[in-house]
Amino acid sequence: MGEKTKVKKVTSTKKEFSKGDLAVYPAHGVGYIESIERKEINGDFMNFYMMKIVENGMVIMIPTSNVESVGLRDVIPETEVPEVYKVMQEKAQGADNQTWNRRYREYMDKIKTGSIYDVAEVFRDLFQLKLEKDLSFGERKLLDTAQNLLVQELSTAKDIDEKAMMQEIESLFD
Repeated sequence: MGEKTKVKKVTSTKKEFSKGDLAVYPAHGVGYIESIERKEINGDFMNFYMMKIVENGMVIMIPTSNVESVGLRDVIPETEVPEVYKVMQEKAQGADNQTWNRRYREYMDKIKTGSIYDVAEVFRDLFQLKLEKDLSFGERKLLDTAQNLLVQELSTAKDIDEKAMMQEIESLFD
């Protein structure tokens, strides 16, 4: 019986970041924690991660207590990159029978999850669709967004520059 008391619930451990840590914020991409600041909001004091997005320099204030709900997470380890590649190499999900609006909403929802695997699916589906037909303006924007998010995180995980990363991704579709 003494062994059971040693078991800790993993779900209760809250993800914490430190100044200088790299992290991924859903739909915005890779950024780093510039600082952790205490601010007064409506009479309550709260701690915030001040996260600077690498791509555009935007600073996002994230309450440290909301890390899980906003989906802030670590950059994937390099060992997971091949798994992301596998997702990209699968056949695109047939979305021909859906209206463009429904497809767009589904793609946006996937991007907002913050999961690199969901983003890889959106990229794959739109990249393959682009080979078959001209993409609409909205589809092109979504493809660009998914591509940017993928390239940022994968190049960070592999510690290579974004241009080399894009070439590696494109080679998956040859």
